[in-house]
Amino acid sequence: MLHHVELNVSNLAEARAFWDVLLSDLGYTLYSEWEKGVSWIYGETYLVFVQTEERFLKDGYHRGHTGLNHLAFHVETRSDVDDWTERFRAQGVPILYEDRHPFAGGPDYYAVFAEGPDRMKVELVAKSK
Repeated sequence: MLHHVELNVSNLAEARAFWDVLLSDLGYTLYSEWEKGVSWIYGETYLVFVQTEERFLKDGYHRGHTGLNHLAFHVETRSDVDDWTERFRAQGVPILYEDRHPFAGGPDYYAVFAEGPDRMKVELVAKSK
């Protein structure tokens, strides 16, 4: 069982604004907050976002490098995927694989892939039919 995942972010305020809306809507609750970080919990698993130390900011993040590529979450229905797609667009959040959306993961895989803060890929996938 996964206990937690901790992600370093270049701008904690920007990350918090994005992730708070998304995670709260997905059923996560605010778990802990401190000067340099914040976390949300769902069941016994929590996600932690921590401000990257200044000395490491120049290196940046890219999902194609070794390490974490993206975070994927279940949503209940295809309608939920569609709703989130529109919410992301309204917020100016880039939708990835637009030419194959919402079947970028395959013909039976209904999902939206978006690019959150720090260009972190976020995936919301509808549960199977």
